[in-house]
Amino acid sequence: MDIFVYGLSYKVRRENLIELFKPYGEVREARIIVDKETRRSKGYGFVEMDEAEANAAIAAIEGSEYMGREVHCTPAHDRQSAEAPAAE
Repeated sequence: MDIFVYGLSYKVRRENLIELFKPYGEVREARIIVDKETRRSKGYGFVEMDEAEANAAIAAIEGSEYMGREVHCTPAHDRQSAEAPAAE
């Protein structure tokens, strides 16, 4: 399950995301989204974990403080399905 994590400090790196989520289970992948031109963090990213572990992590981390910022996380939605027009 992919977790959308936002409200991150611009100083947070991939390793920090892994550290934040690791107590709740195996982190399969973690990535910070960066601006293509400046290469600076945009303050959000994604973490991939097993669904049960991801749900536990979301419940524990949502609204908590990390590196001086209030962090939020939700299950990530598939971009393709979010952009698809509704069936009539």
